Amino acid sequence: MDVWRRLLLAIVCGVAVASVYAAQPVLAPMGESLGLSAGHLGWIVSIGQFGYLAGLVLLVPLGDVVANRRRLIAVHLVITAAGLVLTAAASAAWMAFAGLALAGMFAVVVQTTVAYAASVSPPAERGRNIGVVTSGVVVGILGARVVTGLLAEQWGWRSIYLVLGVLALGLAAVVLRVLPADERSRRPAGYRQAVVAFGGLFGDRLFLTRGLIAFFLFASFGTLWSGLSLPLTDGPWHLSESQIGLFGVAGLAGALGAARAGRWADAGRAVPIAGFGLALLIVSWAAIAQLPWSLWLLIVGIVVLDFAVQVVHVSNQHLLTSVHVERTSSVIGGYMVFYSLGSALGAAATTSVFTSYGWGASSLLGAGFAACALIVWAVDGGRASRSPGSRSETAGAHGGREERRKAETV
Repeated sequence: MDVWRRLLLAIVCGVAVASVYAAQPVLAPMGESLGLSAGHLGWIVSIGQFGYLAGLVLLVPLGDVVANRRRLIAVHLVITAAGLVLTAAASAAWMAFAGLALAGMFAVVVQTTVAYAASVSPPAERGRNIGVVTSGVVVGILGARVVTGLLAEQWGWRSIYLVLGVLALGLAAVVLRVLPADERSRRPAGYRQAVVAFGGLFGDRLFLTRGLIAFFLFASFGTLWSGLSLPLTDGPWHLSESQIGLFGVAGLAGALGAARAGRWADAGRAVPIAGFGLALLIVSWAAIAQLPWSLWLLIVGIVVLDFAVQVVHVSNQHLLTSVHVERTSSVIGGYMVFYSLGSALGAAATTSVFTSYGWGASSLLGAGFAACALIVWAVDGGRASRSPGSRSETAGAHGGREERRKAETV
């Protein structure tokens, strides 16, 4: 895959995931406009996450059914745009929630895009390509904070969703024109068969281990990014939306982590590097907890946290797609169910905890989630084995067998 196509896929991921997280730096004005109380602001982000969860279960298996993933990516982008425009036009909370849920549901185009990248990549380059494409997710989550903060300050929070909707429509047209069709090594399964196989993944020990790690990983991630705007708008800082959005620049170090993690995974170090990333994640919260006294320590903590999260995230995806080479859409979608649930938990919990107990308690919550992820990795992360019934799916796939051997012996 050439560099321009990797860049296009990264941009698709960035715009799609931004539609779920765009509200984070503007929770206060968005909630005020829609008539929501401070204790319920976290639901603005969580609704999109629950829509995303529904999309993972109902839509992602289509990636293993539809022969042309390129067309599927374009259709999902168009419907995502419709949800974004509905949110921008919302006159009441229920209408905004409906738009956010629709945009979140079809934002699973991210998983179809990552699966597409994995399927068109030779085994020796799979980690690198997944890393580059996944870096678009980091840019979408964190870079959007910068842009949305600026847009909200100039034209209000509704302009954010309108701009994202236009971008999604434009990308749908470019995808159809630029990307080649991905060739399958065997005939795609039917939808019912794909959904059943999707459910069967939850009986796979390796899959469950990586999923639990992702659940706690992104609960920790969501605790930071869904709650960060609240203490920064309070004393002693009293920052504006655009100033809060600039903290997303620090988090863009995670994009570098995603690209580097892909190369480490290609070298066979996916499992140990995930453990290192989780330990680093816990350390990052010591600096983030200093927010009431030091913005510089907060920035250091953000850089470390986002780098650590992406190292673990890319390592997990590389390992799973190497093992399940014929079901990349389903395995990535299933893995992201844990991501979505964890992110929703972090978003809902952090606003409630901060409102009741302050930023110190939110920091302990984030560190606690990170510690749970490290415990799962330490207990079973390197020894998880695949279910016997799934082994035939990777017969002849040298890259998958090699990653499987490394995962079992670490």
